[in-house]
Amino acid sequence: MINTAKHNRWKALSVVLTAPLLYVIDIFIINMAIPGIKKGVHATDGEVQLVIAGYLLGSAAFLITGGRAGDYLGRKKVFFWGMFFFTLTSCLCGLSQTALELNITRFFQGLSSAFMVPQSIALIQVLFTDERERAKAIGWYGITLSIAAIIGQILGGYLVDTHFVIAGWRLIFFINLPVGLAALWAIHHYLEETPKDTAQRFDYQGALILTTGLICLIWPLTKGRELGWPWWSIGLLLSSLFIFAYFIRDQQTKVLLQKGSLIDTALFKIREFNIGLLAVLFHFMMHTAYLLMSAIYLQNGLGFSALDCGLAFILHAILFMISSMMAAKLIVKYGKWVLQAGLLIILAAFLLQIRLFRPAVSPLCVTLLIGIYGLGNGLVLPFLLNIALKSVPVKFAGVAAGVFSTFQQTASALGISILGGVFYYVVSLHGSSPNYLIAFDTGVAVSIICLVIVAVMLWMLPEANKQSAMELHPDGI
Repeated sequence: MINTAKHNRWKALSVVLTAPLLYVIDIFIINMAIPGIKKGVHATDGEVQLVIAGYLLGSAAFLITGGRAGDYLGRKKVFFWGMFFFTLTSCLCGLSQTALELNITRFFQGLSSAFMVPQSIALIQVLFTDERERAKAIGWYGITLSIAAIIGQILGGYLVDTHFVIAGWRLIFFINLPVGLAALWAIHHYLEETPKDTAQRFDYQGALILTTGLICLIWPLTKGRELGWPWWSIGLLLSSLFIFAYFIRDQQTKVLLQKGSLIDTALFKIREFNIGLLAVLFHFMMHTAYLLMSAIYLQNGLGFSALDCGLAFILHAILFMISSMMAAKLIVKYGKWVLQAGLLIILAAFLLQIRLFRPAVSPLCVTLLIGIYGLGNGLVLPFLLNIALKSVPVKFAGVAAGVFSTFQQTASALGISILGGVFYYVVSLHGSSPNYLIAFDTGVAVSIICLVIVAVMLWMLPEANKQSAMELHPDGI
């Protein structure tokens, strides 16, 4: 059992939080390094999209399985080996010589995170049985995500601009080695094993079917565009539809026969849950794609260095954290209208960026407008989980949260592939003289369409019941 002595609990928490810290850092650090990676491994635009999307895809496909692995095998053991393989695959990413090698290792880095991160949330539940202490611990979880976003952006910019024995972009992966080794030592010494639930069943087949379907969808969306949509890309896209249909049928059958399904399809009979997932889909598509497009535009379009680009996002992370704390109180009284207000702020930020993000723009203006985006997003993103789950019966809460997390990561990968694809398509229209300004304006315009859809989805949802402040922030600052 976990040692419940007070000082040991908080020491254990610091160890547990290394998982979300590394996971979120590796989401944000990569955006600053995309131009360097593209040059370093001679990648195409589609291949660098897959560097981000592949990581999210590997995580999305195995999040539910990773969470159940902790129940079945013991959370400390799964946490340790998840951290081990995350550290190993990080180093393999840094050693990659070609875009294909990098995309493969990046996928497995995301896969290993799917076994590492769910244990951190589960261990918090085990370590802190007192409601007040648990709320405080979860608060530290949210703070860790915000800190990780800031670290990722600054560290990514700094390391990419560093000219050492090896290329700077490789350092963004190797930096995980010392942190990972320290975390492994701490996991071994400061965490104790949790009881195993051998009654849990693994749906390995379901995870494999889901992964295959996602690959058949994401791969052609990124590679097909730059190759002129060859027959195989259309074939894979059509195949993904049949695979997803088969996956749903497979899960329904397993639920009926009580064979241990990956997801409970009864969830999708809840109208509000489906609407909430659509809001999640379009918001995370918009958010992840925006982070990519703005980082590329600042560096390749406006001439920012990687470090200056990272510094431009600091205010974004700070205002995100402040507004999310404010929203946790406001949403009790005003419900979904807090999220609608956040969408309006994001819309204002986008319109101002289209108007002002021109070659002569000052770094201060760029920082302020990206900060306004963070201010609005802090009112929306952390609370989509609660909006999506508010109509879900308590007995489905755990599996619904797993479905939400999987959907969130998949939406982020789709955002990189679809909205990012629009951005890179416009860039490619100008041949050897790419016009990043037009590409950015077009990408933001498509993002505004996603915002409108999110607003409509939220409007369709019934008013939320009065409830206490939100407890958990999903990872996607």
